[in-house]
Amino acid sequence: MPDDPVADLTRNRLQALLIVCVLAVASLIIAFLGATPARVSATEVLGATRTAGEAAFIASHRGGGGAAPENTLPAISLALAGGFDYVEVDVALTADRHPVLMHDATVDRTTDGSGRLSALTLAQVQALDAGSWFGDQYAGTPVPTFTEFLDVLARSGRRAIVELKGEWDAAAVAALISEVTARNLERRVAVSSFDARTLAAAGTASAVIPRLFILRHLPPDVVSAAREASVRGIVVHRRALLERPEVVDELHAAGIRVVVYTLNSNTQWDEVTALGVDGIVTDDPATLSSWQQGVAGQQ
Repeated sequence: MPDDPVADLTRNRLQALLIVCVLAVASLIIAFLGATPARVSATEVLGATRTAGEAAFIASHRGGGGAAPENTLPAISLALAGGFDYVEVDVALTADRHPVLMHDATVDRTTDGSGRLSALTLAQVQALDAGSWFGDQYAGTPVPTFTEFLDVLARSGRRAIVELKGEWDAAAVAALISEVTARNLERRVAVSSFDARTLAAAGTASAVIPRLFILRHLPPDVVSAAREASVRGIVVHRRALLERPEVVDELHAAGIRVVVYTLNSNTQWDEVTALGVDGIVTDDPATLSSWQQGVAGQQ
C-alpha cells in the first residue's frame, strides 16, 4: 500500500513535538540541579585537616565573651574585628519561639532579670540589661535576636558556629535556617548541637548548611556516630579527647574535622595542637593567636 502523505506529516509532527517535550523536561532538570547549591564540604567550612603541631583555627567563645558581655553585639563586633576565624554564639528560644543569643537556660547570670528564658517572651527578654554585670560601660546592652546577629555577621564577611541550646522542634529549626539562607550565609554558618534530633532537623531544613555534633564524651565508634548524624565535624570536650587521642586520626581519615572546647591556657592549647585538632574554641582568642604565632616562629 503506498504511503499516506497526510499520515506521514502527522507522524513527523508528533515525533518533533515529542522531542521538544523531552528536551524541555531535560532542560528543567538541568536548571534545577544547577540551581541547587552543593553541600558545603568539610574543607570549605573548616579548612583542611591539620597535622600534629599545625595551628588550629580559632573560634571566639560565646561571641567574644572574654572581652565584652557574652553573646551580645558589642562582644561579637570585637571578635569579628579581631580577625579570628570564627565567632561562636549560643542561640535559644523564648516562650514565643523567637531565637535570641543566650547560653544559660535562665537569664539570671547574664542579665538583670530572672527566670527561665523559655518562660519569657521576646518583649520581656529585650527589656533586660545584658551588659551591666560585665561592666558599667555596657549598661543597657540588650540581648540580641538571632537576626540581629546575622546582619552583623553578614556585613563582616566572616564565619560563625551557631550552637542551638535547649529544645528545638522542626519548625523552629526551619525558621532559623531560613534566616541564614535569606542572607546567603549558608557557606559561612555552621550549626552545632548536643542533640542529634536538632541536627537532623537542621539537615532536613537545609542540605547545604554544615552541622557539627557537640560531644562531652566520645561514643565507642565515634566515626560511625558522626557519619550517622551526617555531620562535617565534632566539637568535643578536651578531657574526652585526651583519653582517646587516636580518634583524631580516625576522624580525619573519614573526612571529619575535630574541634575542641573551651581551652584558655598554653598548656591546654599545646596538648591538643600536638594531636592535630582542627579547631579550638576559646574565651581568649587574642592570646591564643599570639601563642600560635610564637609556636610557629620557633619551628
